[in-house]
Amino acid sequence: MRPAPILSAFRQALGEAWAGGAGALLPLGFFAGAAVLVPLGIGTDPQTLRAVGPGILWVALALSSLVTLERVFQADTEDGALDLWLQTGVPASAVAAAKTFAHWLAAGLPLALLSPLLALMFQAEASASLLRNAALYGLGGLAFYFWGGVGAALSATVRRGGLLISLIALPLYVPTAIFGALSMTQGPGSESAPLFLAASTLFALAVAPFAMAAALRLAAD
Repeated sequence: MRPAPILSAFRQALGEAWAGGAGALLPLGFFAGAAVLVPLGIGTDPQTLRAVGPGILWVALALSSLVTLERVFQADTEDGALDLWLQTGVPASAVAAAKTFAHWLAAGLPLALLSPLLALMFQAEASASLLRNAALYGLGGLAFYFWGGVGAALSATVRRGGLLISLIALPLYVPTAIFGALSMTQGPGSESAPLFLAASTLFALAVAPFAMAAALRLAAD
């Protein structure tokens, strides 16, 4: 397998992630806006904010990951680049994984880096656990982007396919969001929740590229 087409797809996807939509700025704005509005609606009681904070941030992270996914494969189907990728002999799953990973680096990783600051708004303790939680947000966000990439591949030929991507991806987000929120609480099962979160991410990394490849082949036919 030649790495050059995969690296080329990765670099192209990085450029596309920053073009038209200000790259990470739009997801970051959505993520921060959703988190900031919640305390205005539920009040400022510290115990309440501390209890609902992890779940709210995971939901906001899941929704923010959908903002830029429409651009992952749509441009390739419109300008014929998709046909060229498929003709190189490189596995389509590798190209799809490289493009999705590039979008996560451009937009998903900054969301995880912003999460400690937003967690402080929900009365989280300023400790090393914030860095641990940021790593968990990054791990779960990777699963969100790869499952979202499946929706992006299935809607690659659909104009304004953002709603379709949401309908396809959101049900796939549920296990990751549940294990992610549980891993940041003190409830039953919270100790093993990070392992389940890691397992759900590994499952997404193993399955989603092949699902994206199958969808892209259908889009190219």
